[in-house]
Amino acid sequence: MEPPESYGLETIGFESAEKIILRWDSTVSEEAREKMIFEGDRCEVDRYLQAVDEIQRSISSTTISDDDQTKVNSAVQIAMARLEDEFRNILLVHIHAFDIDSLLADLGSSSRTTTGGENSDFLEDDHLEQEEETPTAAAASAFGDGGRSGDLLKHSESSTSAVSSYRSTSSIREIDLIPYETIEDLKSIAERMIAAGYLRECIQVYGSVRKSAVDLNFKRLGVEKLSIGDIQRLEWDALETKIRRWIRAAKVCVRILFASEKKLCEQIFDGVGTAIDDACFMETVKGPAIQLFNFAEAISISRRSPEKLFKILDLHDALVELLPDIEVVFDSKSSDSIRVQAAEILSRLAEAARGILSEFENAVLREPSRVAVPGGTIHPLTRYVMNYISLISDYKQTLIDLIMSKPSTGSRYSGDPSTPDMDFTELEGKTPLALHLIWIIVILQFNLEGKSKHYKDTSLAHLFMMNNVHYIVQKVKGSPELREMIGDDYLKKLTGKFRQAATSYQRATWVKVLYCLRDEGLHVSGGFSSGVSKSALRERFKSFNAMFEEVHRTEATWFIPDSQLREELRISISEKLIPAYRSFLGRFRSHIESGKHPENYIKYSVEDLETAVLDFFEGYSVSQHLRRRSQ
Repeated sequence: MEPPESYGLETIGFESAEKIILRWDSTVSEEAREKMIFEGDRCEVDRYLQAVDEIQRSISSTTISDDDQTKVNSAVQIAMARLEDEFRNILLVHIHAFDIDSLLADLGSSSRTTTGGENSDFLEDDHLEQEEETPTAAAASAFGDGGRSGDLLKHSESSTSAVSSYRSTSSIREIDLIPYETIEDLKSIAERMIAAGYLRECIQVYGSVRKSAVDLNFKRLGVEKLSIGDIQRLEWDALETKIRRWIRAAKVCVRILFASEKKLCEQIFDGVGTAIDDACFMETVKGPAIQLFNFAEAISISRRSPEKLFKILDLHDALVELLPDIEVVFDSKSSDSIRVQAAEILSRLAEAARGILSEFENAVLREPSRVAVPGGTIHPLTRYVMNYISLISDYKQTLIDLIMSKPSTGSRYSGDPSTPDMDFTELEGKTPLALHLIWIIVILQFNLEGKSKHYKDTSLAHLFMMNNVHYIVQKVKGSPELREMIGDDYLKKLTGKFRQAATSYQRATWVKVLYCLRDEGLHVSGGFSSGVSKSALRERFKSFNAMFEEVHRTEATWFIPDSQLREELRISISEKLIPAYRSFLGRFRSHIESGKHPENYIKYSVEDLETAVLDFFEGYSVSQHLRRRSQ
């Protein structure tokens, strides 16, 4: 390569050029060691560059003697060592840490809205390293297009504030990392080093210094140097925080940090030589990029468990959003490995999400707890599963794309008693994701039915199923996305199931109580009024009192957590019990009151029963004796 032309200066001879070169030889001159050429007078900078050009021209001179050739080679080596030092110093002076808050705010002003929970996570306080060792709260919750960016860099006191300029590609925001005049100096040095055959040294110095700048910003963004093994050994709670931080950091790294480094390489090295700018770019960012993506890779291949699904989906959504930008920033052949790694991680995250959903279904089906929950209330499994699938529905758009096959279900012909049947013919037109959600509800009910058998009291078993299926219905109704996928037809089926459970409870509890209030068995042959058996009637009242007291004592401790459902069931009980008791009392009161100690048999008024019913399903014990009317 020919040395660059020096404009505006008279040509100097070799001897003059050599003197200038030697004067700035830091190995022999104290002044040269203490001062930097490019920090001084511009005329001196121009003279030194002209001297370097003259020395390089002398190399190709056909009239040069062997002795002079040795002197020329020595001068070139001294000059290149000096230029390398100057190149390094200029780069070092312009290492600046990003103002992370400003970057996040800039990216956040018009981000794409994700379908999942990532945005809500960003509202939590995460701590990024804003100073060398002093953490501060993160500032923004999403990423995208932004406004002005002139203050996005923090500069040292001696530096001139850079005016940022953007070359917008997708969501990419490029910042001028170094002022234009300084770039021209770096370019002039790079041209001469490369022309003299010092390309490798130039790339190494550039990559080493700029990588330290990238590392500094990595630290401020909270991107740690962790191996895949280190990441997989972390507790999940710690990883959740790191995933939130990683998503935020990855967007800044790809869209601003890496993109700006790429632009800087192009500004300095474009036109200097074939693909030199790309070589310098990869020398700078390949290691940090691998470090960045290794985190997501470690998560994608980690042990699967249900609690990881939503953070894996957040990672997946973030990478889907970033992939076009990754392809733009890492568009050269030498950066193929980065693009391939990102695409492979995305594929593994998708597979992990599918696998976790399948494993979750199996876990719900096989959940082994055998201890009946007190009072027939909502089982913790029901709450967990319904909250889980409500969250799944928040990621509907992502999962519709990822879940492409129907669930593996039981068949009515399989004869497997450990798996419920499910007929898909009634659910034509639903997405595979919707079918998976319905299947999860089916297997949850199947598991709950098994758990209901642990109650010795049949009535309580029915109340348990009513509570739990009602909770399922309410959770579906409470999520528009979930309700849309489940569909009103299947929701009606679920509503019918909890109402059937309520009916079954009432039959199991109240049929035998109300049976005491029948007329049959109270009459003896003869006239109606005179044919009532008082002894049979007394026994009937005693049986009713004992049964009702036992039901009251027992079922007051049972619990219906939904106040509306609790009230509806009490009303339904009262509508059957109170008219039957009032009628029975009206027909037979006189027969008891005409005998001895009527209070032993007619213990309760209609009002007493109405009040007692209000104690039902509150979940706590009541006094052994009902509150009785005043005598």
